[in-house]
Amino acid sequence: MTNNNSILNILGEDIALGESREINFHVAKLHTQTRVDVPVIINRSKKPGPVVLFTAGIHGDEVNGVEIVRQLIAKGINKPKKGTIICIPVLNIFGFLNKTRELPDGRDLNRVFPGSKSGSLASQVAYKLMQEIVPQVDFIVDHHTGGAGRFNAPQIRIVKEAQNLKKWAKAYGAPFVVYSNKISKSFRSACDKHNIPILLFEGGKSYHIDAQVTNTGVNGAKRILNHFDMLRTKFKASTPKKEIIFIEESKWIRAKSSGMFRATIKLNSKVEKHTILGYITDAYGKFNQSVKAENDGYILNINEDPIVYKGDALFRCSTTINL
Repeated sequence: MTNNNSILNILGEDIALGESREINFHVAKLHTQTRVDVPVIINRSKKPGPVVLFTAGIHGDEVNGVEIVRQLIAKGINKPKKGTIICIPVLNIFGFLNKTRELPDGRDLNRVFPGSKSGSLASQVAYKLMQEIVPQVDFIVDHHTGGAGRFNAPQIRIVKEAQNLKKWAKAYGAPFVVYSNKISKSFRSACDKHNIPILLFEGGKSYHIDAQVTNTGVNGAKRILNHFDMLRTKFKASTPKKEIIFIEESKWIRAKSSGMFRATIKLNSKVEKHTILGYITDAYGKFNQSVKAENDGYILNINEDPIVYKGDALFRCSTTINL
């Protein structure tokens, strides 16, 4: 995987080998006519090599991914030994500014790819990304978090059939690799149609930054860059502390009653069937209902909302694993 282009054209600007640039990705303005630009940070080594893109914030409320990419830039990890590293910490700048998941048009950016030049605002953002940046790239890591108060264990998501992605997911070294089908009109699906490999990182929850999730993402980025021989020697690519678990199938454990919810199990835990994972109580001290594991597996997601209704998703637990 080597891009030998001495000149890289991104958003209409040429960047030569050895150059570092910050280019503004501009799509629209606020009602005040103030420009809203998405900074695209590009660092190129003098030596040719792969072009790797790190993205985050495709949903404006998923700030932990933004923090991961921010640290790659702040620590200088994005300055490659060879090749090119492109960082876009906040793809959905409108949602990020307004602290919302969607863009101002109410659309989910991750459901409109590959977009349209004359479509909705979200569709135009997707179109410009797919037309002017993605075709120049060899490899992508896209960062996400859990939504609606649900905290995801750090994980990489790939399709089961993609053996090359499995190899790179192992190199990344997150605790779990979850086999997950592509969602129609998602960024991942659009990249796949262009034959551009993409790892989707999930970790944490919306409106929250967690140090462990951030460290997993930063270390994973270093490992994948080291795998491509792009990591400079001043940065150490540590080996994962535990064996990577491949999750083939998983399911939600749902609330059987409404009430106040408290989890007692930790994320990433390996549990046996009937293990107590948490409790649902009422506000008046009249009942205390335990929530139990329905099978042996690993806890991949925990709902951290203290108030739940019957049928709400509480825990996601693996049902089939592949070591």
